[in-house]
Amino acid sequence: MNEFEKNVQDNRNDAIDSGVGFIVSFGFFAVMFIIATVIKVIGS
Repeated sequence: MNEFEKNVQDNRNDAIDSGVGFIVSFGFFAVMFIIATVIKVIGS
């Protein structure tokens, strides 16, 4: 075991952080898509 495995600073599950990151990035691109769709509909 190396020094970093002995001295863990954060005991949270990495799957939770991965899920939050996925949801945030998905939400960002979904908002971009919705804004682009609204602009397209208004412009036509």
